[in-house]
Amino acid sequence: MAFTFHPFSDIPHEEWLLLLNHPDVIRHMPLATERWTDGAIAEWAKGKDAQWQANGYGPWAIRVDGAFAGWGGFQNEADEADLALVLLPGFWGHGPALARHFMHRRLELGIGPVSILLPPSRTRVKGLTRIGFLFDREVEHEGQRFLKFRASE
Repeated sequence: MAFTFHPFSDIPHEEWLLLLNHPDVIRHMPLATERWTDGAIAEWAKGKDAQWQANGYGPWAIRVDGAFAGWGGFQNEADEADLALVLLPGFWGHGPALARHFMHRRLELGIGPVSILLPPSRTRVKGLTRIGFLFDREVEHEGQRFLKFRASE
């Protein structure tokens, strides 16, 4: 299996719409309050790609064996790098390998400490310890409760 990483703008809007409006994905995204539209996708993708210029790092769109799988990578949250990963359900089993890949890439990007914010709906978090994350605390972000994990290295 081959992972490839792309700017958000390289992915057709139809593929983003399938991911961001998928009910199983939305269930774990408490900040997603409205159905995504084509126009909203264009602005959102520009903002994700702009993080590379603003921070020196950012997220990527992900393809697995050529098929669009979702997105992941680092985002600046409260002046620290937050690892995010949002995949279509058919690719959820690839999450650990992708997270390890990103954690390895963080060194070449010059990223220090890394955190992960997960909604409480994500109850299966044991795998995070295998990639070096430990529970830190609960936090509130944009009015929603999240579980914060920090890389132990």
